[in-house]
Amino acid sequence: MRTHPGSVVALSGGVGGAKLALGLHRILDTGKLTVICNTGDDFRHLGLHICPDIDTILYTLSGLADPDRGWGRHGETWNFMEALKDLGGETWFRIGDRDLATHIERTHRLEHGEPLSVATDHFRRRLGISTRIVPMSDDPVRTQLLSEAGWLDFQDYFVRQRCNPAVREIAFAGAEKSGPAPAAISALNDPQLQAVVICPSNPLISIEPILAVPGIREALKGCSAPLIGVSPIIGGRAVRGPADKLMRELSFDSSAAAVAQRYSDLIDAWVVDKVDADTPVPSGVKKVVTSTMMVSMEDRERLARDVLDAAQQMSFKPLSATKATDVSA
Repeated sequence: MRTHPGSVVALSGGVGGAKLALGLHRILDTGKLTVICNTGDDFRHLGLHICPDIDTILYTLSGLADPDRGWGRHGETWNFMEALKDLGGETWFRIGDRDLATHIERTHRLEHGEPLSVATDHFRRRLGISTRIVPMSDDPVRTQLLSEAGWLDFQDYFVRQRCNPAVREIAFAGAEKSGPAPAAISALNDPQLQAVVICPSNPLISIEPILAVPGIREALKGCSAPLIGVSPIIGGRAVRGPADKLMRELSFDSSAAAVAQRYSDLIDAWVVDKVDADTPVPSGVKKVVTSTMMVSMEDRERLARDVLDAAQQMSFKPLSATKATDVSA
């Protein structure tokens, strides 16, 4: 049952964030959700412009995602990759036949002058998605990681190197020259905005690239709606991906508390799992304790409701002057 009539903005990376985005998509009224996607993972490969996080959101919200792999499309075939291997081409980044169509059409549109946000909006409409899916920027911003082997582009580190190199530093190349996608700022300025949600995506390589785009952090701080963050760390470990490994290598505590601290200038509430019920939160931030593990569709919808219920219980004014409190869902 859809019981939250206001609009909502979600900041998301790929698989982990997409789970909560799907829950929000399913419980909100049609057209009330905007997902601002990380594009720091984007890269050129085989002459194609590939947007892993945008595509994960597109496939997840359209019901096309592969539930077992967590990325790509279900029912995928791999004839292209097999033929590429026969020709001696690069096969470290696997592209399914149906997924290939997305990359080809996106590249065609971009090379003919269409902004990434326009191409993305075209795709979501063609796939029958009512939720607006917006890249953080139409400008190129690339996440790069400094390891003992030197600087690595994100997909090289994540896929080809399987996250094995120890990371010393993370940079977002091009961020200082970028600007937010117009639809992202419009969504944050919506007078009917009920909540902004930071999905449980990797804070270092999924959310912080979004925040690095000039204008987005400022828009979030000026937003009248409460900003609710959901911890991607449960019991000191990331549910998926290298977040905990990266945090340790960069001398951060791998904990829900440490992630909350990184968002402390933005969030009004911090949602943690029940195993982290004793997690300290920054002063003025409300702590919400619930089950954050999303295995089933029911889990996704329940967590989405818990997040929006927390937003409804809060003042639409910043809570920086109030004392931290606990709310158990």
